[in-house]
Amino acid sequence: MSERSGPWVVLPRADWARLAPSVPLPLTEDDLARLRGINERLSLTEAEEIHHPLSRLLSLYIGATQGLHRATATFLGDLPAKVPFVIGIAGSVAVGKSTTARLLRTLLSRWPDHPQVDLVTTDGFLLPNAELEARGLMDRKGFPESYDTAALLAFVAAVKSGEPTVRAPVYSHLRYDVQPDEEVVVRQPDVLIIEGLNVLQTGTTADGDAVFVSDYFDFSLYLDADEVDVRRWYRERFRTLRDTAFTDPRSYFHRYAGLDDAEADRTADRIWDEINGPNLVANVAPTRSRADLILHKGPDHEVEHVRLRRL
Repeated sequence: MSERSGPWVVLPRADWARLAPSVPLPLTEDDLARLRGINERLSLTEAEEIHHPLSRLLSLYIGATQGLHRATATFLGDLPAKVPFVIGIAGSVAVGKSTTARLLRTLLSRWPDHPQVDLVTTDGFLLPNAELEARGLMDRKGFPESYDTAALLAFVAAVKSGEPTVRAPVYSHLRYDVQPDEEVVVRQPDVLIIEGLNVLQTGTTADGDAVFVSDYFDFSLYLDADEVDVRRWYRERFRTLRDTAFTDPRSYFHRYAGLDDAEADRTADRIWDEINGPNLVANVAPTRSRADLILHKGPDHEVEHVRLRRL
């Protein structure tokens, strides 16, 4: 049974699953295999019970928002412009943001009223490594100060203004750097998903007039889990990368490919303790309460309950 906790409705997994649409889940095991992230244990049951109801809820929000835009245009005597519905997805490193974003993109694109769904990650808006090194920020990569926040804000503002073509930079996890010769082109999709560590970040300014990326979101999600679990997932992912991506000589982390299990675990724990953990505690987790919906995962990576903000 759902509970009320302040501004939230808290739904245990079983209650949330009952809100799934009556139409079958439009996914197969092969689809999930393409969508899963490294070390993600995403099952068809998880997609059916958690993400399918979420896609239904988002579809309702999208339809209502599109209707509001049409009503406003009619009131002003303008032709209704196509303004994408923007969804933000935040959460820690290794919590499953990328998999959730890809899965929602697939599910939302199969609803009839919004078939064009684009996905952009904020990794592309990280400052290039050369700039990070010049500023002494390589060990702060992923912290708010390591992003070109102005460029990210300009990108989202252009999308939300109905610009016909907007471009975003691309990040290579293999090379661990922004790719200067690559870009993502966004052409007025029905829905744009923006995924990243700090997309719900605000901050403080002297005049109080700052605009933040999240101001342009129509809906936001936060993927939540206990830090002890996320730390363990990060260690497991590091081991998998050691055996796969890091073996590529082009990989920025190729030097870790020869580590044994104990050395790999110590390295992963050090990176977590020095970078990812402090960033989570200081910058990422404090934004959780700003989300419209929180998916809380248990130790097995499966969602245990959902917190939905009441309107």
